[in-house]
Amino acid sequence: MDLKAEIKKVKQAAPALAASSEESRNKALDAICKALLKHKEQIFAANKEDMEQAEKDGVAAPVMKRLKFDEGKLKDVTAGIKDLIRLPDPLFQTQLTRELDEGLTLQRVTCPIGVIGVIFEARPDALIQISALCIKSGNCVVLKGGSETIRTNKTLFQIIEKAVSEAGLVKHCMMQLEARSEINELLSCHESVDLLIPRGSNAFVQYIMNNTKIPVMGHADGICHIYVDKEADLEKAVAIVVDSKTQYVSACNTVETLLVHKDILEEFMPMLAKAFKEKQVTLRGTKEIQDVVSCEAATEKDYETEYLDYIISAKPVANVDEAIDHINYYGSHHTDCIVTENAETAKTFMNLVDSAGVYQNCSTRFADGYRYGFGAEVGISTGKLHARGPVGLEGLVSYKYKLFGNGHIVDDYATGKKSFHFKDK
Repeated sequence: MDLKAEIKKVKQAAPALAASSEESRNKALDAICKALLKHKEQIFAANKEDMEQAEKDGVAAPVMKRLKFDEGKLKDVTAGIKDLIRLPDPLFQTQLTRELDEGLTLQRVTCPIGVIGVIFEARPDALIQISALCIKSGNCVVLKGGSETIRTNKTLFQIIEKAVSEAGLVKHCMMQLEARSEINELLSCHESVDLLIPRGSNAFVQYIMNNTKIPVMGHADGICHIYVDKEADLEKAVAIVVDSKTQYVSACNTVETLLVHKDILEEFMPMLAKAFKEKQVTLRGTKEIQDVVSCEAATEKDYETEYLDYIISAKPVANVDEAIDHINYYGSHHTDCIVTENAETAKTFMNLVDSAGVYQNCSTRFADGYRYGFGAEVGISTGKLHARGPVGLEGLVSYKYKLFGNGHIVDDYATGKKSFHFKDK
């Protein structure tokens, strides 16, 4: 197969999908939802084979949880698709209407990005979320999942592609790559692919970023922090920290480093240590932390580590400013939280922490497109250009300028025969 030629077909299909009606795209989403439910036993059987193979390969328990696709995840992804259907159409939205001169009107109108390549590891539910978001936003998509769930991904793609085709969307609007060797070919398709979104380990994402001319959107690390202030409600803080660490330990929005105001160490740390023991979380702390509770010693390397496991590092800080400095130095600009009842302290933290998500008094696990009401997400971006945070529909559209005239020519304005008056409507 000539992969570049096949991806070119996806590029050629992009204008037709971009011009498709909201009704036709929603119809395709509804068809996907019904097809997934109809063929769920086939999906579960494929996933069982993948899980058995992963177990033989010695895949770690937290990662195994991400590989699994069961009734619970099917329920979540179908609920996400139904939410997407209900969301307003992100396309054809006029963001600006400006009369440049009489009879000469400029509009800025939303449109799809075009062809999006998504390379992801581990999670088969990501394939469904990405496909649904791309359809709703009018983007063609090239999907490359990890080998860990190759059977599940293939089954899911076949079901989704068939449903989309039968719903009447343009042919070649979706494509799946299976071989690992095809990743490098995809990275070289800068003429056909408009955006790449990698989802996976730090090394994996860095490799993608360093080996393509295609714009890349995403994040390499998820080193998230919680700062427990001296004016925190300590019971509330324990619940937030435990949820942020253990609710889904292998997610990128899981907390990895805890910063605690030095004045509350003796009261707070024993409470937290007890809760961690119940959840089998390993605490690594500085000498000051170790003087209060029994735990492993933390090193500077811990502050740079995304564990994705039942491990958390902790250190005391003198004030909110020290917490902010630590987060901005060691963090990955993903999601960081302050627990405090002092509104001014929270405001300082949320204004000065340079992250895509800054929270007060709630779990970092809320950093998610579905929980933000985006329907789902294609990933989380820690960059600052175009999209930031969970990337949902708004992050998958761009815009174009449409200019409507009546024989207008630039020379009339250059010679002073006419002049612009710029009136926004």
